[in-house]
Amino acid sequence: MIKIAIQKSGRLNEESLGMLKKCGISIDNGKDQLKAAARNFPMEVLYLRNGDIPQYLRDGVVDLAIIGENLIHEKGKDLNIIENLGFSKCRVSIAVPKEMIFNNIKELQGKRIATSYPNTVNQFLEENNISADLHIINGSVEIAPNIGLADAICDIVSSGSTLFKNNLKEVAKIFESQAVLVEAPMLSSEKREVVNKLRFRLGTVLRAKKSKYILLNAPNDKIGLISKILPVLKSPTVLPLAQEGWSSLHSVIDESSFWDVIEELKAAGAEDILVCPIEKMVM
Repeated sequence: MIKIAIQKSGRLNEESLGMLKKCGISIDNGKDQLKAAARNFPMEVLYLRNGDIPQYLRDGVVDLAIIGENLIHEKGKDLNIIENLGFSKCRVSIAVPKEMIFNNIKELQGKRIATSYPNTVNQFLEENNISADLHIINGSVEIAPNIGLADAICDIVSSGSTLFKNNLKEVAKIFESQAVLVEAPMLSSEKREVVNKLRFRLGTVLRAKKSKYILLNAPNDKIGLISKILPVLKSPTVLPLAQEGWSSLHSVIDESSFWDVIEELKAAGAEDILVCPIEKMVM
C-alpha cells in the first residue's frame, strides 16, 4: 500500500483525480474526506493543504504526491520529480500595474514585491543582481499594488485574466510550471514496486494524450513514401482494400505535429484520412 498526497481542493485536485481515474484507479471519495482508499489498487489518497505536501514527503507521511512544479521550486528542490504530468500548466511571473513604465527587469531595483513565493523571487533577483523588498502574502497577492502595499507582484499566471481584472500586466516570466509526480526520499522495495506499476499506467495515459490514431487510404505505389511520414510506431499497419491497387494504412502521429503531418500525407497521395483519439498507449 502506498499513500499519495493531492491538493485538498481546486483545479489541481480535480485534474489529479481525473488522471488517477484514467489509470484505472477507482477512489472512494466522499465529501469532505481527508483520506480515501482506492478500491482496485494498493493506494490511499490523502487530501492535504498544498503548501504542506513537501514536508509530508520528507517525513515519509506520504510516499508520492501530485503537486505543482512551482511548489517544488519554492519548497522542495531536494525532492525528486519522477513524472511530468502535463496538466495544470501555468507560469510564475512578475507583474506590475498597467500604467507603470517597464523597460526591463532592472526596473525592479529597489521596488516592493508582494509574493507567496519568496524563495523563487529571491533566487530570480540574485541571478539578475537586483535588490528589492519582499512582502510575503499567503493568499491573493494581486490586490497588493492597488492598496499601496507593493509596486509589483510575483505569482502563478495561467490565462492572465486575474491580472487583467486587477489592472496588472505581466512583465517577466521566471519559469513555467505543470503538475508533477514527486516521490518521498526513502521508499521500501515493496512500495517501489507499487510506484513502478503506477508509473507504467501513467505512461500509457500520457503517451496516448500526446498522440492520435490515424487511418487513411492510399495507392499501393505510395505506401513506402507515406510510411516514412508516419514515424511514431515501428511501421504502419497496411491492409488491402476491395478496390484493386489501394490499401488502408493505420498508424499513430504526434499531436504536436498533427497539421504538418496531415499536409505531408495529403501531398504524398493519402486520401480519406480519419483521425481518432487514443485512450491508452502501451509500448
